[in-house]
This record gives sequence, structure tokens and C-alpha cells, in this order.
Amino acid sequence: MKTIKGPGIFLAQFLGDEAPFNSLDTIADYMAGLGYKGLQLPTWDPRVIDVKQAAESQTYADELKGKLADKGLQITELASHIIGQLVASHPVYDDLFDGFAVPEVRKNPKARAEWAVEHLKLVAQASRRLGLKASATFSGALAWPFLYPWPQRPAGLVETAFKELAARWKPILDVYDENGVDVAYELHPGEDLFDGTTFEMFVDYLGGHTRANINYDPSHFVLQQLDYLQFIDLYHDRIKAFHVKDAEFNPSGKQGVYSGFAGWADRAGRFRSLGDGQVDFGGIFSKLSQYDYDSWAVLEWECCIKSPVQGAAEGAPFIESHIIEVTTKAFDDFAGTGADEAFNRKVLGL
Repeated sequence: MKTIKGPGIFLAQFLGDEAPFNSLDTIADYMAGLGYKGLQLPTWDPRVIDVKQAAESQTYADELKGKLADKGLQITELASHIIGQLVASHPVYDDLFDGFAVPEVRKNPKARAEWAVEHLKLVAQASRRLGLKASATFSGALAWPFLYPWPQRPAGLVETAFKELAARWKPILDVYDENGVDVAYELHPGEDLFDGTTFEMFVDYLGGHTRANINYDPSHFVLQQLDYLQFIDLYHDRIKAFHVKDAEFNPSGKQGVYSGFAGWADRAGRFRSLGDGQVDFGGIFSKLSQYDYDSWAVLEWECCIKSPVQGAAEGAPFIESHIIEVTTKAFDDFAGTGADEAFNRKVLGL
């Protein structure tokens, strides 16, 4: 077994216009001061990384790593969630997702998707130069508007959507393969990959592509009422990244999984700061350690009640306390007999 790395933190939710959250130098110092050892960098924010330069220049990549190393930090992964979203988007969301793209490709879904694909390929190359093994992202969605089967879906609609999704991702995944990097999809409502069944369908259409993997985030499974511990038993060989994020689900006579269009604070299912929700992190860290997950445990902070400052401060010690230093010996070694094959046959009466 291997020991999980951490604590790490995803910077996306903390970046802002005011110090210390407005530059990589200052936010890195801030997070290091809280006890974090790793930073997950959002590739869409030029304040923390120039992805094109990182893809093309080993000098830039080495300097970026060195700058963080001087602060006692490592890069855990490059995260491209909102860019991955644009690889496949149903037209009903075009106006909403245009803000994820650079201005010159907005109002042009085809150009926007092509831009996203090229960005993701740069992330693969940048990850290699930075010595990273995985990159977290979203899959995008064509079938999501048809999640609930009413009105009745036309026969083959979902299959056509997943076939197209796989066709769009296959060339991207091949570039990641060439660079020795896994794509870790965060299984997330709003994406066509949101649970184990949809992930399996996608991988099947990809012919089992070994670079199509998972960014495990139990919070989204709580809100779906999915068994997030058994999920690890089923898919541990595909889990290449881990978001430590809490959530709670409190159904009532008024709300269930869909939460009645309520705002986040009033939903039956809502995200919480670490330790304030219902996720069994002891069980999660135990299972991931059992299955030799040896990459990072990265806080993704989202909470509708607690401030991000408090959430970040509490997150590092919370993760640190859950990381298991895996054993190198069996607990009952003291009672071992040191027997060999001959002794074993004697004990069995053979």
C-alpha cells in the first residue's frame, strides 16, 4: 500500500481581485502558511499559469515548479474543468457557457469547441513538462438536457450522444497518451459523465481507452444518493485524482434530489466545508489507501454557509488528519513462526 499525498488545494474558488488572492506568488504564500503542500492550478486563469508557454517551454515549466518549491509547494495537477465543458455542449447552454471561452470564439460554438480542444492538448503537453501524471477536467454534455426520461427519449438518443462525445474526446485522449498523462474526469451533474454508469458507457465507446480516468469527488455522489464508498471498490483502478469535498443531503416533505430549484442554502442537497457535511472521509481515505492510491488529496472548497477563508484554514489540518501513513508490516507479525514449506506440511499433517 501507498500513502496519499497532501494536503493540496484547488485554487479556482479562491482566486480574486484582492491580495493575497490575485497572484500566484501571494496566494501560494497564503496557502503554504495554512499548511498546504500542493496546489491544483486552474488552466483558464493566466494569473497562475500560462498554459501555452508551459506546453512549449521547459524553462518556463521548470521555473514555475521551482518558484513553488521554494515555498514548500508542489503542483498536484492542472485542472481544466470549464474548458473541458466546452468540448461538447448542447445548444441550449451556448449563451451560458460562452463566458468560459476567450472573447474571439464566443457566439461561435464550433470555433469555441475547437479552441477548447486545442487548450486541452496544451494542458497535456504542459503536464508532461511539469512532471505531472494526471489532469482534472469535465467531459462536457450533449445528453444532459434529456436526463429525465420524459418526454420519452427517441430510441438511440443517448447512444448517439455518447458516441459523439467519445469521438470528440478520442483525439484529445490520444495526445494525453503521447504525453504520458491521464485525463481524470470529475463525474459531475451537468456533464454527461456524472456517475459510474455514464463513465462506463463513455469508456466503452472509446474502446477502453486507458487515459480516460476519474477525478473522485464524493460530494457529487452524496447529492445523487450514490454509494460513494462502493464506487471506490468498483472503479479504484481508474481513480487518478481526488477532490476532498464535503456535502449533505437532507430530504424533506418538500424536496428531494432535485431540490425544487432552490438556491444553494435552501437545497436538500448542498455542498459544505470539510467536516460540516455527511461524507465519511475516514472510509474514503481507508479505501483509497487500501487500493494503493498514491496521488494527491486536494481540497475543493465550496460551501453555501461558511466563508472561504475559514474553509481553507480548516481544510489543511482536516486532510492531514485523514491521511493514513500506511503500514509496512502486518499487525500480527509478532506472532509469526518463520515457517517454511516443510513446516507448513508438518502443521497440515502431510
